[in-house]
Amino acid sequence: SDIEFILEAKHLNVALSQEGMDHEYGLQIGRTMDDSMNDGMMGKCLSNEILMYTSAASDARMGGATLPAMSNYGSGNQGIAATIPVVKTAEFVGANDETLARALIMSHLGAVYIKSHYPPLSAFCGNTATSAAAAMAMVYLRGGNFEQSCVAIKNVLSDTTGMVCDGAKATCAMKVGSSSQAAVKSMLLAMNNHAVNKQGVIANDVEHTIRNIGRMVSAGMLQTDKEIIEIMSV
Repeated sequence: SDIEFILEAKHLNVALSQEGMDHEYGLQIGRTMDDSMNDGMMGKCLSNEILMYTSAASDARMGGATLPAMSNYGSGNQGIAATIPVVKTAEFVGANDETLARALIMSHLGAVYIKSHYPPLSAFCGNTATSAAAAMAMVYLRGGNFEQSCVAIKNVLSDTTGMVCDGAKATCAMKVGSSSQAAVKSMLLAMNNHAVNKQGVIANDVEHTIRNIGRMVSAGMLQTDKEIIEIMSV
């Protein structure tokens, strides 16, 4: 069934996150956070756990782990960002398999929809859109309503808009972690009905906001893309 398929697929990214925790890949963000929690420098909470495991999965992905990933819009990192925060939130609230599957479908399809407004390649980090959709799914898992889900999307986009893509590399794990942490923060704000409205590129409604971001990426960041490529070519 569709539920069994999506739940089986999410195990790929869960396995990647554990691989990143168990071995020395990339920047070892998750392992460093785990050590910091154990020595009291960081607290153990859902927000930090999401940051730790999403970063660890990306570190493993970019660091050469041979495990497959459940991708989103052709990107393994974006698949991680769409999956791990939702899985960890589902564990936290004690969601059943069907509810988790629905949340994962919301997260992945929501990310695909937002990114359908972008060109195939751009200077805009795709994890921004993915984490916006993940925040929506996290609101659903917390029992939030449709309006709060829309608010969560706008909150993430207001937070992470401006995160550029400068190639696939080890530091993508930093951006995956940052956007996932923005998703947690935006979900918390949305659940308390705190919304970004009509500020900068963020409109009053979510559809207009998504179109604004798409316009900025498609037309406004063309020169940024050229400059990044030129910098990387030096």
